[in-house]
Amino acid sequence: MSIRHGLLALLEPGPRYGSQLRSEFESRTGATWPLNVGQVYTTLNRLERDGMVVQEGADEAGHALYVITEQGRNELRTWFATPVDRANPPRDELAIKLAMAVGTPGVDIRAVIQSQRHHTVKAMQDYTRLKAQALAAIEGGGSTERDDVAWLLVLEQLIFQTEAEARWLDHCEMRLIRLSAAAGPAAGPETPGAAADAGRTATARTRPGEGAAEPAVPTGRRGTRGAFRR
Repeated sequence: MSIRHGLLALLEPGPRYGSQLRSEFESRTGATWPLNVGQVYTTLNRLERDGMVVQEGADEAGHALYVITEQGRNELRTWFATPVDRANPPRDELAIKLAMAVGTPGVDIRAVIQSQRHHTVKAMQDYTRLKAQALAAIEGGGSTERDDVAWLLVLEQLIFQTEAEARWLDHCEMRLIRLSAAAGPAAGPETPGAAADAGRTATARTRPGEGAAEPAVPTGRRGTRGAFRR
């Protein structure tokens, strides 16, 4: 649904063709959620079927142009005015992985948590670095484009998300330690002694870059200010 409404928002200023919409969508979001042209045209066909857009002529290169209709504008206004529904949250791979790791023979769930924490903290550091570069470009007058501001908001959302994930991983590890200590030796490998060792591990802070795999940093805008551009 976000692609559907995102395309409507990009059509609001005026006519666009498919690959142009894809480029503008990725520019606005820093290519955090890349689209392929097939997705764009499939979505445009559905919007046209639903009366949200119409084809209206072509540009000089022969690209079919799409125009938002009044019905599409009403849909877009409703989308902006309606809170995002959290009644059916999207599947989260990390939450599913930890849920499946509990009770799966041969899986050291603390090792899974610690590995993910290293990755999450490294990602947070990289997002923060990109944010500082984006802010420097905007505040220094090097950029006034709304796409750069939109990219900054996306980066800040990713920072808040990774911060929350790191706190949740700490909580998960401490929860397992408390449950293991309460269960006692009968619980198996999770003995009180092992729980104490895990407690010391849980309180240790991850050093920058320590044992971390490369995080999934958005590839659309990296490094210097110049690298942010399309």
